[in-house]
Amino acid sequence: MKKEVLLAFNELVEDRQLSKEVILEALQSGLVTAYRKTVGASSAQFVEARINFEKGQVAIFAEKEVVEDVQDDRTEVLLSEARQVDPEAELGDMVVVESTPEDFGRVAAQTARQVIQQRIREAERQIQYEYFGNLVGEVVSGVVQAVTPGYATIGMDKKAEGQMLRKDMIPNERLHTHDRIRCLLYEVKETNRGPQIYLSRAHKNFLKRLLENEVPEIYHGVVEIRSIAREPGYRAKVAVSATQQGIDPVGACVGVRGVRIQAIVRELNDEKIDVIEWNNDAAAFISKALSPAKVVGVFLSENEEDLNTATVVVPEDQLSLAIGSNGQNARLAAKLTGWRIDIKSLVEAAADAVRKLQEDPAYAEMAEREAEAQQKVAIMLEKKDEGRPLPPEDYTFMTKFINRVEKRVEEKMREENLEEKRRYDAARATVPELAYEINILDVDLKEHILVILQGAGIDTLGDLVLQVRLNPDRILGLNGIGPKTFEQIQALTDGLRVSPEEAVSVDDAQTEEIPAIEEILEAVPVDVDEPVVETPVQEEVELVEPVAPVKPEPVEKEKEEEPEDDFDKLFTYDAAKYGYYEPEKAIFDDDEEEQIKPTKKKKRKKPRPQLDDPDPWDGW
Repeated sequence: MKKEVLLAFNELVEDRQLSKEVILEALQSGLVTAYRKTVGASSAQFVEARINFEKGQVAIFAEKEVVEDVQDDRTEVLLSEARQVDPEAELGDMVVVESTPEDFGRVAAQTARQVIQQRIREAERQIQYEYFGNLVGEVVSGVVQAVTPGYATIGMDKKAEGQMLRKDMIPNERLHTHDRIRCLLYEVKETNRGPQIYLSRAHKNFLKRLLENEVPEIYHGVVEIRSIAREPGYRAKVAVSATQQGIDPVGACVGVRGVRIQAIVRELNDEKIDVIEWNNDAAAFISKALSPAKVVGVFLSENEEDLNTATVVVPEDQLSLAIGSNGQNARLAAKLTGWRIDIKSLVEAAADAVRKLQEDPAYAEMAEREAEAQQKVAIMLEKKDEGRPLPPEDYTFMTKFINRVEKRVEEKMREENLEEKRRYDAARATVPELAYEINILDVDLKEHILVILQGAGIDTLGDLVLQVRLNPDRILGLNGIGPKTFEQIQALTDGLRVSPEEAVSVDDAQTEEIPAIEEILEAVPVDVDEPVVETPVQEEVELVEPVAPVKPEPVEKEKEEEPEDDFDKLFTYDAAKYGYYEPEKAIFDDDEEEQIKPTKKKKRKKPRPQLDDPDPWDGW
């Protein structure tokens, strides 16, 4: 019996590929469940199962209360039996004693079977999830078990199954049952039915991992993969660079007589792979990325708002090769380099250059210098339109002419970019650094205006000031901001400027009262060329909490009086001031102070709007 139990246990461990501890825990849990169902024990009662593989025995131990007379043998035990387990047991104590029912082996085998299987399945799923979760991004191998129109099922280690969706398969590749294939494991999801494993042979990282496996220089970091562009099953481009001098990155990837790259090509169902050396110079890199086509010239146009565009000029006989079948070569080159590529033939580029000189006023000066060359190119283009052949020297002349014109375009754009940068730096220098620490929602403007500005990407007061000085039309063009609101914003931002004059005046009078943030917002604008050095004003202002300031109504300063008189005049109501009447003659007595001043009780009331102040006509 003991040998049969031990053999069955070891066979279960080997079959399920689980550890002995996991199987033992599942068996014990199943036996405990079987005991509870057999005797009807409560789930709150402590019950444990112990398995002795050497003797082939199973025992159940349950916690029971020590009593003199047993009423319920499921939860109670006699004192004499309890002291056999614990000699110091007393009445009312709780002890754990053996409670194995008779003929428990047959009953447990039937009742605990489902529980044990469920626990083993849960353990298998958890081990599978942890194992394959660590393999995300790596190449794994498996056997094709089934192929459907939507996906293929791949059998893997740990008795797991992976799915390869149709979009993750290489087009035109036929998978057959029992074929062993390699795939990239790119995602693992945990579900109620076990881990969901997703595989791919069309992912660009699959090509990257294959290169690392086949090329030792890439695996050891001597050669680095900088970029990959791939259309599965058709063509791929890989940009590589060497991290050490004297290493040929392209030769290392290709191998002797192409042995290394051919092994990858066969794995990818004869997919063509172009290995290109990466270059810091964007023009040279784009030229190589369009291989096998020969490029005459590459002219870059950088734009922060739109994609960077590269105009590539190729000979007429290389135009179709540069574009590729259905634009494939140009598309892959654009993905590889990150540039938008516009390919033109030499004749088309020459025609565009002539048109720029004739129509664009910005090229008037250059048109005068290139008048003779422009006429020659125009004659060449007429011959080309008529279908007449051109000698090689004419193509060379057109190439130089295009280079001169396009280089002038690049120089002009660089000048515009430098001018824009100078303009930005000049505007940035006039914005106080403190303004960038104030949240836009704390500025003294209407709440809905602040929400509109924040939605436009303006997060601080400094951003608002800078945007108004660089491009005020953008603020005015926001939906919900009209001319009146823009005038308020402009009045607010004009008062925020770094002023050397103000800095000097503060240095000379350090004992003067330092203005609060609301006074800084109303400061008179002063143009400066450079930001002021940090002054005591900035240090003091940094202590001010950035909250929306509440501006009190201006009160005219009078001569020094007693504090009580100042308090009285603060709440004095003048009806003539607000247009309720015009005093033509004195109505009250000669005591003018009694006409206006409220009583002593009323002047201590909480300040309220003017209409709630005491009416001077009361008592008339």
